[in-house]
Amino acid sequence: MKNINDTIKNADWQSVTEDMHKNGYAVIQNLISDEECESLKASYDQSGLYRKTVVMARHRFGLGEYRYFNYPLPELIQTIRTHIYPYLASIANSWFKALHIETQFPLNHEEFLRECHSNGQQKATVLILKYGEGGFNTLHQDLYGDIYFPIQVVLMLSEPDLDFTGGEFVLTRQVPRAQSKAIVLKPKKGDILIFTTQFKPEKGTKGYYRVHMKHGISEVIKGSRYALGIIFHDAVS
Repeated sequence: MKNINDTIKNADWQSVTEDMHKNGYAVIQNLISDEECESLKASYDQSGLYRKTVVMARHRFGLGEYRYFNYPLPELIQTIRTHIYPYLASIANSWFKALHIETQFPLNHEEFLRECHSNGQQKATVLILKYGEGGFNTLHQDLYGDIYFPIQVVLMLSEPDLDFTGGEFVLTRQVPRAQSKAIVLKPKKGDILIFTTQFKPEKGTKGYYRVHMKHGISEVIKGSRYALGIIFHDAVS
């Protein structure tokens, strides 16, 4: 089994940072092993791990199902969430500084979670998502409360074009006074996709402005698609 701390530390964070600044998303390949993916998928049926199950169709979110983990998180997930956060906090702080937003995020995740908890946001937001044939997720943003972290990640647990077809990850960019742009991504099993939760800065002729972004999943044509979503802020409910 990989040492996940070393894998995160040895990632090309300069390249990730450049991609995030330019595109609002970045991919780190092979963050976790095939065995770890399969273990996380198998955990979907262990109901004791979860605080809440959401059937998307009931809320018009799409077609599929997802489950929010309860605290304490499984060790692998907790390790990824804790150790990847400082790298993303540095990116987030540079974004907010460019946009003249006063908020600056602590580089320690526990410290940030204390801020969430003092605001009444105490529920875990890490979730595992399951889509079958015809499944999809409408475009959205994962905010959950007044305090939020502007970057999140998805770990792909299934292999595109093998375990499922279709089911692409979709991002949209809304530039002021312009039409939206769609971005379609196909991370592979074990890859981690990093992307903005709500917006990214874009440099214009008069300084930086916000490019708003949403994300979703296109329709799964065949097979089953599993993914793990790691959101760094906690939720009110």
